[in-house]
Amino acid sequence: MTDNEKIIRELYAAAEGLGTDPKKFVSMFSDDGYMRDVPSSVEFRGEAIGESIAGFAKAFPDVHRELLSIYVAGEVIVVELATRGMHKGELALASGTLAPTGKVIDVPTCDVFHCAGGNVISFHCYNMVSVMQKQLGVG
Repeated sequence: MTDNEKIIRELYAAAEGLGTDPKKFVSMFSDDGYMRDVPSSVEFRGEAIGESIAGFAKAFPDVHRELLSIYVAGEVIVVELATRGMHKGELALASGTLAPTGKVIDVPTCDVFHCAGGNVISFHCYNMVSVMQKQLGVG
């Protein structure tokens, strides 16, 4: 396992369910690093990265990201995964806030990371928000 793969695995571990550690998550990014939610075109920097992860964990307190495949090409890491959890808290959507539904999600996702010097420079999250919305009964 390469150092960059270890960094990414540690990043995912910091975003797991009730153990979500937004400060640790953010600390793994370079000073100018960012996270982009590709479907919404929203980009997060600094503490906003941690707030995004914490907000998702509040909506899905048991969130688990099953890493299906990891591809490493030097400083680029691509991860195919399934984001799973039960909707137990308010979820911010582009259309407004969704009250807890108690429904389970299983969302296909592909994340692309660029690392340098032991830090994440960029994290692009390609999640199937339409699948999640359908599973939650809003799409």
